[in-house]
Amino acid sequence: MPDLRLVIFDVDGTLVDSQTDILGAMAMTYAAEGMPTPDRAAVLSIVGLSLPVAMETLTPGLDPARRDRMVETYKDSYVALREKAKVNETSPLYPGAREALARLHADPWTLLGVATGKSRRGLDKLIEGHGLEGLFVTSQVSDHHPSKPHPAMVLECLSETGIAPDRAVMVGDTTYDMDMARAAGIRRIGVGWGYHPANALDADVLIDDFAELEGAVDRLIGQPEEKSA
Repeated sequence: MPDLRLVIFDVDGTLVDSQTDILGAMAMTYAAEGMPTPDRAAVLSIVGLSLPVAMETLTPGLDPARRDRMVETYKDSYVALREKAKVNETSPLYPGAREALARLHADPWTLLGVATGKSRRGLDKLIEGHGLEGLFVTSQVSDHHPSKPHPAMVLECLSETGIAPDRAVMVGDTTYDMDMARAAGIRRIGVGWGYHPANALDADVLIDDFAELEGAVDRLIGQPEEKSA
């Protein structure tokens, strides 16, 4: 019997271009505190980190109480924006993402997972909005784990599915994703369309189109029909 394999996806900057919602929620958060919003490049550079770490990175020296308040304001603002707009307009799937997910999901030996800096509430809203329910057998969020690049989210994906590290791969757009995967002992596929420069990603394979994903997965962790060694 072939060995199962696991493909773990980052979300923001990898599956969806959510910068409109992220930038909007961050602007609302800083405005609520009477503070100037960091510029676009700075905000996008922290996408993938858990919100407390992101806030501290954007504004070093924040009082912990203020930081926690800003985290909650951001979560509420993000959800409010999601409820007002169509998800395919402000957080659209990248071209080819839905088709690539469907092809991988159709293979009975390939499991799909998520490891994201989003909260559970934010991830659930996004999955519901795009009709992706049922695709991911494991989904890890920032509510229950240390921030990327700590490997906890990937390790929990492996634990929940029973997949060995050599049969798993992380797909992401940031150095946080790649460092997390490396720390967890799994292979790394970087995407060239996300929020960190592609040349900064220390990936095993770098792809520029979702059409290249399945081939990259096959090369790194083996095709589904292969027997275990």
